[in-house]
Amino acid sequence: MTEHAWSYGPTSGHLAGTVLTGYKVEATDGSIGKVDKHSDEVGDAYLVVDTGVWIFGKEVLLPAGLVSRVDPQEQKIYVDCSKEQVKDSPEFHRETHLGDAQYRDQLGTYYHRPGGFI
Repeated sequence: MTEHAWSYGPTSGHLAGTVLTGYKVEATDGSIGKVDKHSDEVGDAYLVVDTGVWIFGKEVLLPAGLVSRVDPQEQKIYVDCSKEQVKDSPEFHRETHLGDAQYRDQLGTYYHRPGGFI
């Protein structure tokens, strides 16, 4: 996992303190849902995305390092991965995984594998 997986990149356009809840999230090949929760904490920033009908009833946790661009005008967040990559990411359960360092390592490794995304 890279040290940057859990931080917004300097070119993402994200300003700390901006409320991202409700923003639409776009993968490289289409919409994956809306932000339900997010964190701006340095070194521990993430998005919890409700995938809605796309993966019914599922939430995914995305490290902030995946964010390529935040568009406040359109209220959209663009991430550097495909819908399939998000769909195949390690299973996320909000009540057990938000504070779980081992899960974070697993997720960071998934998104930073050879040929990976971060």
